[in-house]
Amino acid sequence: MTPTDATFYIVILIMSVVIHEVSHGFMAQAFGDKTAFFAGRLTLNPIKHLDLFGSILLPAVLILTQSHFLIGWAKPVPYNPNNLSNKKWGTIAVAGAGVLANLFLATFFGLILRFSFGMNIPVGLPFILSTIVIVNLGLAIFNLVPIPPLDGSKILFSLLPASMYSVMENLERYSLVFVIIFVLYFSRFLLPILAFLFHLITGLTL
Repeated sequence: MTPTDATFYIVILIMSVVIHEVSHGFMAQAFGDKTAFFAGRLTLNPIKHLDLFGSILLPAVLILTQSHFLIGWAKPVPYNPNNLSNKKWGTIAVAGAGVLANLFLATFFGLILRFSFGMNIPVGLPFILSTIVIVNLGLAIFNLVPIPPLDGSKILFSLLPASMYSVMENLERYSLVFVIIFVLYFSRFLLPILAFLFHLITGLTL
């Protein structure tokens, strides 16, 4: 991958994770919690959301090592589940909002790519569109993995009895360790899902 391609990947990844996080905040606000609004996090300004490790260092290392799966994250948008009008379903909706936002972006730009075949489009546009689709599908799939602090774990534990909440809180103490282990050793198992969805949306093969 050329330095230019790597730069495009990181920029697209940063904006995609920002949209992911902002979607959490807007969904929380829809359920009555304005924590993200008061924290100034309902903005697409990436500076407000960047996490040095998750947004820049990890993606750069994954690109340089030619990892099979490029992933990253932004600083989580804060919200208070106790402020939600419905704590159980509000938590599920807030957790799912980021994933749905990434799936929407992947589908929207993927369909543009699909229907641009044979058209006179600028050189390099297919690469940019493909990257947007791949990055957003990767984010959606990755965040559905049910390990803390990913959205999949919040959805899963919201469906479990309240007695399990303390278990989740204990697991979240080691969330960064879980994520790093998963990225290094298990992320490749997500590739077939990503490849299938990419082909389904765009008609192309990874």
